[in-house]
Amino acid sequence: MGLISGIRLIRIDENKSVTQVPFRWVNKNPFESIYFAVLSMAAELSTAAPVIMALKGLEANVAFIIVGLKADFSKKAKSRVIFTCEDYLAINDAISQLSEPGDTASITAETIGRDVNGEEVARFYFTWSFRVR
Repeated sequence: MGLISGIRLIRIDENKSVTQVPFRWVNKNPFESIYFAVLSMAAELSTAAPVIMALKGLEANVAFIIVGLKADFSKKAKSRVIFTCEDYLAINDAISQLSEPGDTASITAETIGRDVNGEEVARFYFTWSFRVR
């Protein structure tokens, strides 16, 4: 679905994760803005990328899943939207505590979506849960 929507990961490092979703016909709802589900996919990817980055190299086999989602929409998304998550260090700290089977952790990561003018259109909070298998 992300590929069809044109969602792209454009940056991932220890400072931030950035995704973008274009404003095009396949993403538009009847109100001439981007479907909230498409925004949610791009937002999720911006928090999932640092999770995957933090899990890379970890010796433990860790299961992870989103257990919570909160979204605030402040403006219609009528242009390309760029989501930025700057929670890598907090995500990495939570994951680095995992080592023994049965260990668990969770973290709520924030990502902010802005339009081409830099105006905030949405703010998402994804709660990730981790468990060592």
